[in-house]
Formats: sequence, C-alpha cells, structure tokens
Amino acid sequence: MITPARRRRAAILWCCLRHRRGNAAIEMALTLPAVLLLIFGVIEFGRALWLQSALDFSVVEAARCASVNPSRCGTADEIKDFASSRAGSGFDNSVFSTATASCGTQVSGQYPMTLTIPFAPISMTLTAQACFPS
Repeated sequence: MITPARRRRAAILWCCLRHRRGNAAIEMALTLPAVLLLIFGVIEFGRALWLQSALDFSVVEAARCASVNPSRCGTADEIKDFASSRAGSGFDNSVFSTATASCGTQVSGQYPMTLTIPFAPISMTLTAQACFPS
C-alpha cells in the first residue's frame, strides 16, 4: 500500500525530473574546464612557437652580422646586443652565447619558459643555434 507521504515524495521527484531549467548551467559547469584548458593550451603553444621563431631569427641574424659586418658585431658583447635587439620579443643578452667553431662564429640561444596552462603548467627550454663562416 502506498502512503500519501510516499505519493507526495514521488510527485515531487517526478516534478524535479521533468524540470529542465538548470540543465544548461550543469552542462556548462561540466564542459567549461575542458574548453578553457583547450583554449589556453592553444594560446600558450602559439606563444611558444612565436618565441622559438624569434629566437631562431635573432640567432641567425647575429651570426650573419658577425660574419659579414665585423665592425658592428666584432666582440661577443656586440653580437649578444645585436641578437637581443633583433629578436623583437624582449630577450636580454643573457639568453645568447657566442663561440668560435670550425664553421666560423657560432651564436646560440637558450630561453627557459613556462607555459601557463590552467591545471597543467609545463616548463621547457627553447634553443637555437646558427653558425656562419667568417
């Protein structure tokens, strides 16, 4: 035998199951973290690729300057200054290093960076190297 209290509870439960007003909020709460992770991940990896391209460009330009224009890029400090000014991304002189190799003047760059992705910070070091004969 079904009591009136049970019948009332069943009616309330059935009424709550038929109501659809909060579904959008619950679906948004469940999918928003994944969507934000994807969006911020794409943005940060794009920034990492841009910085890698800037590092490659500045290293190649500095090695070329040391090879072609020794009056402007004759010393290691001048080469590092030239490389940091050519990057366009705010690298300072400590990122770059120079050496004399068998191929000529070798310029290297190492830039440590952390991707600020929510829930998953990733640390990496961007590297680039170029050598031009003197």
